Amino acid sequence: MPNTYSQIYIQIVFAVKGRPNLIPKKHREELHKYITGIVQKREQKMLSIFCMPDHVHILVGLEPSIAISDLARDIKAGSSKFINDNGWIKGKFNWQEGFGAFSYSRSQIDSVIKYILNQEEHHKKKTFKEEYIDFLKKFEVEYDERYLFEWIE
Repeated sequence: MPNTYSQIYIQIVFAVKGRPNLIPKKHREELHKYITGIVQKREQKMLSIFCMPDHVHILVGLEPSIAISDLARDIKAGSSKFINDNGWIKGKFNWQEGFGAFSYSRSQIDSVIKYILNQEEHHKKKTFKEEYIDFLKKFEVEYDERYLFEWIE
């Protein structure tokens, strides 16, 4: 019987609604584990994750049976509910609408994992806005500034 074989690596990036620093460092590991569980429940492979206080980077090995937008929706909805149910912030936590998705070859995976895990150091030199626009330019993604994340300058 024929089977489907693939090698799809996607980095998904999304931000906290309004971009305030709402993801507490003390809960980062717990949130990483929860999001990893969502990815695994959808039968995808978590390769790397790092939650900054105002945004998240995730690298997944994606099976062709799921749309990236469906996985991102499930991660954002599930993790928002988790944060709200645990009362980590006053008021209601939400992620901003939309996300970035960037594809990589197998030979790039190690460097992407290191990049994701080094987010705290990276953001001492570059803002999230600078980083995100750099991704869009590097991957030659056409975009309209009016429809990017809401930025806190």
